[in-house]
Amino acid sequence: MRYLTAGESHGKQLTTIIEGIPSKMPITKDNINESLLRRQGGHGRGKRQQIEKDLVNITSGIRHGYTLGSPISLVITNDDFKHWTDIMGEDPLSEDVAIRRVVSKPRPGHADLNGALKYGHRDMRNVLERSSARETAARVAAGAVAKTLLKQLGIEVCGYVKEIAGIRAKEIGSLSMEERQNRITESPVMVLDKDVEQEMMDKIDQTKKEGDSIGGVCEVYVEGMPAGVGSYVHYDRKLDSRIAGSVVSINAFKGVEFGIGFEAAKKYGSEVHDEISWNEEQGYYRTSNRLGGFEGGMTTGMPIVVRGVMKPIPTLMRKPLESVDIETKEPFKATVERSDACAVPAASVVMEHVVAFELAKAITEQFPNDQFTKLKKAIDDYRDEIRCF
Repeated sequence: MRYLTAGESHGKQLTTIIEGIPSKMPITKDNINESLLRRQGGHGRGKRQQIEKDLVNITSGIRHGYTLGSPISLVITNDDFKHWTDIMGEDPLSEDVAIRRVVSKPRPGHADLNGALKYGHRDMRNVLERSSARETAARVAAGAVAKTLLKQLGIEVCGYVKEIAGIRAKEIGSLSMEERQNRITESPVMVLDKDVEQEMMDKIDQTKKEGDSIGGVCEVYVEGMPAGVGSYVHYDRKLDSRIAGSVVSINAFKGVEFGIGFEAAKKYGSEVHDEISWNEEQGYYRTSNRLGGFEGGMTTGMPIVVRGVMKPIPTLMRKPLESVDIETKEPFKATVERSDACAVPAASVVMEHVVAFELAKAITEQFPNDQFTKLKKAIDDYRDEIRCF
């Protein structure tokens, strides 16, 4: 199971092609559009979200509400392309037409300069258009298909904000997945802890007035994954490492941790590892979940808890950073395309969906995956088997 995305920030469309989804899985475009609209929400977003109303067009792989087993292609049209036709059009320009809005001034913190050096672009618009976080809409579309598969297998995934600019949500007691989803939906900053909600919003507003940006921490919580998914046999089959890689691949993410994560460095082994118990109803389980649902690169059957650190967005509206024009080699203050003061709430939706895709990929690798009904039966049988092991 894999996917590819294509498209530029101000291009005609974003395209996602997904391969490896079993046939006969029920799905509609509403399953995907719900996720796309969530990605566009969150207090602190910029004007781009008012311009683009992301809705999916399914162009292959789904017929009459069911997957076919063939590649699924999804298209998200960029409504703003009509204003960028001359700049982003695919046809060659005639000699008498000047290229508009050439970017020769790289922005610190972006892919502009590194991408230009790698691919030899003198106009760094050729870099920034693809490296833009706009591409994450295509990844959310892929993750929405994966989430649909997981949910029908009894596996639920939700992402939310854990921290913004040092304002950290406190640990909430035991919540059902439905309660988690309801709190996230009701919160403008997609946080479970309502006590810090207003403080986070005030910090975002203050930062926006100052022309700066702030980052934070997102958390993804997963219930229903059976134990033993992943592998200890090879480094590239360890499921937690694959999840970590997918999280860091999200624009502006700089770190990942599972369970208590980096706090483990400060504790004794007796305070870190999760003791094993057994009962007839559950089978094997852990009496705590400090390792976040993973041991040896495999799931333990406990809830998966993974966090990702998002740096502040580097495009600063009123505090531009120093850079160098690649044509003149003269110093300048970095230019601004568009920017959000804080995109952490939206990033939590992106993280939720990239994690969901890695989980679905691991499931389809480990169990029969040509037909959805056979996949579901194989997982149900496996759950019964490990419960009685």
